[in-house]
Amino acid sequence: MHSGKEPKVPTLLAELSAEFAGTMILILFGCGVVAQVVTGGLLVDGALGDHDSIAWAWGLGVTLGVYVAARVSGAHINPAVTLSFALFKGFPWQKVGPYVLAQTAGAFVAALIVRWNYTEVLAAADPGHTLKTQFVFSTLPGNGALPVSEWGAFRDQIIGTAILVMLIFAVIDLLNTPPGSNLGPFIIGLIVVAIGMAWGTDAGYAINPARDFGPRLASFITGYGDAWRDQYGNIYFWVPIVGPLIGGPVGAAAYKLFISRYLPVAEPTVARTPEP
Repeated sequence: MHSGKEPKVPTLLAELSAEFAGTMILILFGCGVVAQVVTGGLLVDGALGDHDSIAWAWGLGVTLGVYVAARVSGAHINPAVTLSFALFKGFPWQKVGPYVLAQTAGAFVAALIVRWNYTEVLAAADPGHTLKTQFVFSTLPGNGALPVSEWGAFRDQIIGTAILVMLIFAVIDLLNTPPGSNLGPFIIGLIVVAIGMAWGTDAGYAINPARDFGPRLASFITGYGDAWRDQYGNIYFWVPIVGPLIGGPVGAAAYKLFISRYLPVAEPTVARTPEP
């Protein structure tokens, strides 16, 4: 029996709350696993994880963050995704700025929690709070060790985010072959795992401006004085912001160009008169 109540439509405040919470979950797992692996490598000879555990935890963080926020806000949890939705999916432009702020705030708060929880081991592993543990929170070209320039990292962020958004658009497109049984968030998490395993060398696969800037700011105000620079002394924080904001729309445009315009249009549903 129908209750007579109209479905509850989320308010903007509800949507921002969901974006905040979803991004916070992402960063709690993402920065948390890097803190565990990095400090473990410095203190106990890498016994607490490796690159694969980092890739899997980031992917699972995305999956869980999307499950948390999807019903209320759509679970963008990434400014590059929000921008791409505004450009290609009709997402309201007036919501773009608020969504980005909520995502960045969620990432910032989560990074503060990770920083607080790992206070002792970070201090023991890196008393000066240098680049040795800075990439627990934010990315660096060549992961802080390999010879990759900021422009090489910028190229990498454009490509990596284009891959991410193109695949997200494919997964959520009901006219394509979307995953059933509410498995979309799980598949999107696997996309991030795959990107981490295949595209993590040049720039640490931030592929999300909020994911990088929020934790970078959190680390800066808690003792990492060089958080805005890379290992070469160059101002670097802009790379994982601008690169993804370019790459996301590129990936969305690629999906529209190569796939979506060729998909069959769903046939309209014809209303039938109930039989007596």
